[in-house]
Amino acid sequence: MLNFFLINSGKFISFVSRFLNLGSGSTWPGEIALSINPNFIKKSIEKNNLKIILIAGTNGKTTTALLLQSILSNNGYNVFQNTAGANLLNGIASSLISNSDLSGKINKDFAIFEIDENTLPLILKEISNPNFIIILNLFRDQLDRYGEVNTIAKKWKDALKHLDEKTTLILNADDPQVAFLGNILKAKVLYFGLNPTGNRNDKIQHASDSTYCPKCQTKLNYNSTYFSHLGDWNCAKCGYSHPKITFTSFSFYPLLGVYNRYNTNAAVLLAKDLRLNDEKISSALKNFKPAFGRQEILIFNSKQVQIFLSKNPTGLNESLKTIVNLKAENLLLVLNDRIPDGRDVSWIWDVDFENFATVFKNIMISGDRVFDMGLRLKYAGFKNFQTEENLTKAVNVALGKTAKDEVLYIFPTYSAMLEVRKILTGKKIL
Repeated sequence: MLNFFLINSGKFISFVSRFLNLGSGSTWPGEIALSINPNFIKKSIEKNNLKIILIAGTNGKTTTALLLQSILSNNGYNVFQNTAGANLLNGIASSLISNSDLSGKINKDFAIFEIDENTLPLILKEISNPNFIIILNLFRDQLDRYGEVNTIAKKWKDALKHLDEKTTLILNADDPQVAFLGNILKAKVLYFGLNPTGNRNDKIQHASDSTYCPKCQTKLNYNSTYFSHLGDWNCAKCGYSHPKITFTSFSFYPLLGVYNRYNTNAAVLLAKDLRLNDEKISSALKNFKPAFGRQEILIFNSKQVQIFLSKNPTGLNESLKTIVNLKAENLLLVLNDRIPDGRDVSWIWDVDFENFATVFKNIMISGDRVFDMGLRLKYAGFKNFQTEENLTKAVNVALGKTAKDEVLYIFPTYSAMLEVRKILTGKKIL
């Protein structure tokens, strides 16, 4: 009876929020439900015969979830996910409310939940043995919230060791900390990674976070790297090395960038484990459209804008490389330091901006910490950038400098991305 009341009141809150254009109702219904009934998620899952897929990692969660939803939906499965990047417990609870009928029944085959790094241990207390867990990577991100990567890795180990053979783990073999999780589990483990052909680098990048053996803490050797600390690694001391049986390539990739090959390979590997054939998977990927802010393309004032969410050193480095390959001329960087972004913006000093100092024709900087980013670019040797505290004005000035046959690339942190999209579309997401 309590959950019946929470579901119906949550649906009403969502309706009012959307009707008044206050957001999509992707967090508040769940927040209220959990405050009244802390067991709301567990009870909702127990009542329904859902297959559960959890997706965790620092970068790529939303894109991988959407890739997987696209593949499954196009192959006849009825699927839902926690949309709008609401990846805390309140977002998961809200998605359950949204997809329940008035009696609490969810008529779906799969629920896909992207999970914040710190939330994975919490959700595993509510969903003790999900059908699948994808772990994409582990990079330094929001150090004020999460701490170093070793802190998160330990939390994951402690949470995952209770899983049994009912769960299949899909792990990134190229990330040493993530791959090591497969050594301590009773659950079935599958590995994905990259094919070195066309992706490899000869040296470890400056923004590398896990270059020590997770087994004996000795410095790892790398035969090749793809970006940051991801690559073909091994430990000379204890013999621990990159998993041998790894899914590394597929016939079609719907998004640009090496990092999106990882996201695609993870989704495809899960689909193949469900016995979907390559032709059906490829057909679904060819109709794929990116999630908001993740290489999303928008038209504003008759000009093309593409948004690359960039919230940590590794993500920003890879996004910069991607648009350089696209011959980008116009760039808007938006740096915020709000709760969803992390209060500590010192991470911008770990970005390899020096490699891009002379690449772009027009560079605009905005956001709450506009002058911090300006100082960073100055020290990196950039000459042609402009700062503007007012984000709406910054967008308009940057667009004014963008020719009709060019693209304005916007690199915002998370809260900044929501602001940018509201300016460009007139609508809130959260």
